[in-house]
Amino acid sequence: MDKTKILIIEDDEPIADLLSYGLMMEGFHTRVETTGSSGLSAFEIYKPNILLLDWMLPDCSGLDICKQVTTTFNIPILMITAKSDITDKVIGLEYGADDYITKPFDLREVVARIRTIIRRLDQTNNLENLEKSQDIRFKNILILPEERLVIKDEMNIELTPKEFDLLMTLIGHKGKIFTRSELLDLVWGYDFVGDTRTVDTHIQRLRKKLDAGDIITTVFGIGYKFEKQVK
Repeated sequence: MDKTKILIIEDDEPIADLLSYGLMMEGFHTRVETTGSSGLSAFEIYKPNILLLDWMLPDCSGLDICKQVTTTFNIPILMITAKSDITDKVIGLEYGADDYITKPFDLREVVARIRTIIRRLDQTNNLENLEKSQDIRFKNILILPEERLVIKDEMNIELTPKEFDLLMTLIGHKGKIFTRSELLDLVWGYDFVGDTRTVDTHIQRLRKKLDAGDIITTVFGIGYKFEKQVK
């Protein structure tokens, strides 16, 4: 049986029951919470591997939950929403969501998206296992890959999971020029529903947090690279 634990935060009882039962039949462990506050409280106890999060909750917005979760936990978030506009989706993704399912949905699609996330996690973990014994230093920044920590001038820098994954992808290929589409595939996955603006937004945030405008550089007309000679 799959040991993946999925926390479902969904206030629509029929939808929550469908997701919980269907995912359990696929071998996953599930827990359902119907409010944002109870969902946040469940994290410490349940320790889920993946979060299925409704955009509209009775006590708060799913975006608020998404923001709180990604600043505290390193967990993939699959948002469930009735909003189909691409702008709304991009906003959610920029808040830290990994993927989207739009209502009404087919349970098979949900399962497929979850399995894609799991494969992506496995790939990321394999990369980290190769590098975890190697702390990374450049300029006044120290990265501890195993702990997923970034320290600048002895102060922890809070990165979202996707910001950290993007940074590690660039560092792992110093000097290589990545197109925005390549970074979307590598960091977000080939079935990502957003667009290349998401990459630009995350690059801007990384530069600001790390003061790394001269390290993560723009190759105009192509994409981005991590400078090879940085020490």
